[in-house]
Amino acid sequence: MSGPSRKLAAYAEHPRTPEFAELRFGNLEPHLIEAPDDGTYYLNMGPHHPSTHGVLRLVLRLDGEKVIDCEPVIGYSHRAHEKMAERGLYSQFLPNPSRMDYLGGMIYNVGYCQAVEQAFGISVPDRARWIRTMVSEFNRISSHLLWFGAFIMDLGGFTPFLLAFQDRENILDLLDSVTGSRLTYCYANFGGVTLDLPDDFAGRAKALIETQRTHFETYKKLVTDNTIFRSRTDGIGIITPEQVHSYAMTGPCARASGVDYDVRRAEPYSIYSELDFEVPTRTEGDCLARYLVRFEEMEQSLRIIEQCLERMPSGPIGPDRPLIRVKTKPGSYYFTCESPRGQLGWFLLADKNPEPWRLHARTPSFCNLSAMIEVLKGTMIADTIAILGSIDVVMPEIDR
Repeated sequence: MSGPSRKLAAYAEHPRTPEFAELRFGNLEPHLIEAPDDGTYYLNMGPHHPSTHGVLRLVLRLDGEKVIDCEPVIGYSHRAHEKMAERGLYSQFLPNPSRMDYLGGMIYNVGYCQAVEQAFGISVPDRARWIRTMVSEFNRISSHLLWFGAFIMDLGGFTPFLLAFQDRENILDLLDSVTGSRLTYCYANFGGVTLDLPDDFAGRAKALIETQRTHFETYKKLVTDNTIFRSRTDGIGIITPEQVHSYAMTGPCARASGVDYDVRRAEPYSIYSELDFEVPTRTEGDCLARYLVRFEEMEQSLRIIEQCLERMPSGPIGPDRPLIRVKTKPGSYYFTCESPRGQLGWFLLADKNPEPWRLHARTPSFCNLSAMIEVLKGTMIADTIAILGSIDVVMPEIDR
């Protein structure tokens, strides 16, 4: 099928998202809950402040202190990112992906560029690919460090929060020296990266790696081996492999339940097939297992960064001129990569116009949060925040 008939068929299957007027002035109904008459009661947990776990509301049905039902309510921070993509050039959407997951913004920025490059056959110099991978792994560590500090503070520990944020600050300073940004990034562009590495980058990165490994040992003594921490996480919030598959969970949450899947190894992209690293997995499926998987992942990211520093090729970092308007090919395309929270997918439906007909982001937090409906049933109210923190959701990538 080709020409207009193919276009109409594709567009009928994938309609565009509603216009802004429909989104803004549509019929919005309040989320009301009827009071039960069986001795149970409802408790609204949230909406939380954005500085905690994002603007999330959990409607919990309780029998005493036991959770018997849970309903996540989302949408409080919706910003119509996918609609914005349809209203501008492919290049004009470059600042948006990192604002979906502001903790893993570099990986989202690089992932969107790779999706467009794969779809339209845009080549990327070797040096740019190695730089992208290295800064993405630094970004993965910074995301896990923030999760680590926030998770421990959820459980009542304050000192690890301060230590983790100082380590994260060091990584953000290093990324700032390369990209000019600390949190949301527009460093990768179509065909490469915006700036080359500073002259002192390799030395600073090696010193940071050495320091971080020392601090990991401190974390282990302070938190991992702590009796109180273990009692709050060991055997709490168990997610079975069947639940992982049922809810399409990915990332550390899935690997902590024995599902050995990491996009970087299962479907290698960029230079990951050339790198030596391991994919940490556990079988317990509880809060402690999810903690240990992320902790071990940070060490593997350090291994990847060391290989990038040692094998970094010379050469150009991008095209001679910025690709403001890309030459498109009509069709549907899908690209997937591994974000700090799991599988990130980009579905692109293109026509001959310089802007996407449809762009959809498959973000991991949506699927991971959906499992809370089952995971929280039968648990105690005191464990709810521990379980939520161990899943590590970022609400803007859900409310995109």
